[in-house]
Amino acid sequence: MTPFNKTLLLICGSFLLICSCKEVAKKDEIAKSNNTDIATAFIDAFYSFNKDSLQATLTHADGTRDNILYYQKWAECGNYKVVKRNNFIKKNDSLILCPITVKDDLIAALEVDFNVTDTFHLTIVNSEIRSINTSSNDPDLYYTAKGWIKANRPELITKACEDASTPCLCVKATVKGFAEFTGK
Repeated sequence: MTPFNKTLLLICGSFLLICSCKEVAKKDEIAKSNNTDIATAFIDAFYSFNKDSLQATLTHADGTRDNILYYQKWAECGNYKVVKRNNFIKKNDSLILCPITVKDDLIAALEVDFNVTDTFHLTIVNSEIRSINTSSNDPDLYYTAKGWIKANRPELITKACEDASTPCLCVKATVKGFAEFTGK
């Protein structure tokens, strides 16, 4: 093999290596973008308070679908208003956290000047939402008031919150209990 052929082979090999690395990086970027787009579509559907729109994003989230649909109705009936869509956080290739700051009737009933941030933990595999969990930074007073209702006004929430088909009744009863807790 001549020196010219060796040089040509080295240049061609280097070129292929660079191109393949760029292709892998491009695929990673597309996957990241797709997951962010999927997460955005989910958040849009959730806060549209349109059950059909939300269900369309939850086709493959069998284990958590019912909880999220319940929570959407709870949020709608609790008058959740988005104050801020915080930046999504990509934890790994399949987990995206979507923190959304809201104003709602529950915190208003507690007479607290605070906006809660609910975080949706979306597991996305092959461009499909597979599960969603939620967390929140509710203030301690929220949990104290819930405990007070259970201890002092259980009849208020027992029937309203006993089954998964009554999120509106449950959130409205909880708001009423919070108002009683604060003496409204």
